[in-house]
Amino acid sequence: MAEVQRSYDIAIVGGGINGCGIARDAAGRGLAVFLCEQNDLASATSSASTKLIHGGLRYLEYYEFRLVREALQEREVLLRMAPHIIWPLRFVLPHHKGLRPAWLIRLGLFLYDHLGGRKLLPATRSLNLRQDIAGTALKDAYTRAFEYSDCWVQDSRLVVLNALDAREKGADLRTRTRCTKARREDELWVLSIEDENGNCETIRARALVNAAGPWVTEFLTKGLGLNAAAKVRMVKGSHIILPRLFEHDRAYIFQNSDNRIVFAIPYEQDFTLIGTTDEDFEGDPATAEISRKEIGYLIDAVNGYFKTEISAEDVVTTYAGVRPLYDDGASAAQSATRDYVLKLQGTGNEAPLLNIFGGKITTYRRLAEAALEKLEASLGTLGQPWTKESHLPGGDFSWDGAEQLALDLCRDFPFLERKLAQRLVRAYGTRARDLLGKARSLQDLGQQFGADVYEAEVVYLMDREWACSARDVVWRRSKLVLRMTREEQAALDDWMSRRRATSRGDAAE
Repeated sequence: MAEVQRSYDIAIVGGGINGCGIARDAAGRGLAVFLCEQNDLASATSSASTKLIHGGLRYLEYYEFRLVREALQEREVLLRMAPHIIWPLRFVLPHHKGLRPAWLIRLGLFLYDHLGGRKLLPATRSLNLRQDIAGTALKDAYTRAFEYSDCWVQDSRLVVLNALDAREKGADLRTRTRCTKARREDELWVLSIEDENGNCETIRARALVNAAGPWVTEFLTKGLGLNAAAKVRMVKGSHIILPRLFEHDRAYIFQNSDNRIVFAIPYEQDFTLIGTTDEDFEGDPATAEISRKEIGYLIDAVNGYFKTEISAEDVVTTYAGVRPLYDDGASAAQSATRDYVLKLQGTGNEAPLLNIFGGKITTYRRLAEAALEKLEASLGTLGQPWTKESHLPGGDFSWDGAEQLALDLCRDFPFLERKLAQRLVRAYGTRARDLLGKARSLQDLGQQFGADVYEAEVVYLMDREWACSARDVVWRRSKLVLRMTREEQAALDDWMSRRRATSRGDAAE
């Protein structure tokens, strides 16, 4: 009997922020959407960011005014869209007398305040570091600073929530599924896909989107057998996580003599995130990891500002990711454009191929709109943009209402400690109630795996958010890897493996 091939309007390869953002937007317009990701959602670049929704203050120095303006506008759009996983963050920029002059910083911050139509976030102000608490952690040489606004984001959850909303709007999303090859046939794309168990399937689509991130060129040349539509510059960004280095809830942005900047950001209550580096990268993006040189660079950068010096022995953990930037010929990795570039291939009646190069988490929603605008020329009218006034799953509450939501959760589930309620709200928003269900005690949440991770949450993540392993849960769906021992993670991984086996009906007799 001949195989029945499923047909879609758009097929997307890549389950990072760009792929999932496009899938959500397209599905919301009523299109039949397919997406496959070779690993877990956000398993590469999209979970290895500096976790910021920001305009990119330093991009003003490279005259990227369009990118900065768009990113500044998107800050408040995304804050309203997902107030559970995005929240305002103030940044302290100490004035370094040997580097950029104060007048230049003031000019940059004036533009930053006014380019994007800021309404919710507070404006820039000057600080006297001898009087402000932000100065207590800094060396005495720093007496002045500027403070401005951007936002913080739980990056991998942003990806998952876009994927979740896409699925709820009808999209077919497959994780741990590779597109092994694709070809044009009868004005359609024919894709061969294979899941982690070796099951193969063929699907058809009117258009194909290559959102493979660091693998965008590899998929184009090997999976499709086509010439690269543009050059990609692979740039590695690495971060270190340390025990908390200061007592307030603001972040620092430090200037360095090489014209780079380094952030020191409050992280998961008890830690400080330091990053990032910019280094050209060659090889398999899946193998990217921080080098000793990069650790040394980040430590030296913050030691130039903080009174209490840190060393490599203080590092709790690290992570690194590879950004697939559009190669604009910049001489240095840190000056390569962070703007996105969309390249459409296909002439006449050929099925269109859209390749996604570059981009930032902050501008992913606009990138998705631009991608669908590009495809309209080939596919016809694809419906009106709709995401600007939308909410991501769990984000249907006021942009500043997360704390009240946690209090309401404690009232209705009095067995919850406030800290756990706050964490659940910051992950799931209004859908934390779906996770808790009819529980009336901690025992009703099932087995505890360590930290405050209970069986009910793991089941929720497996059944609704594509989680398959402990790493999916403690690194990408949360950051509880920082609070669980290796033994606890291994036990969770074993439990999840057994549950998956049982659900497939192949558990050991």
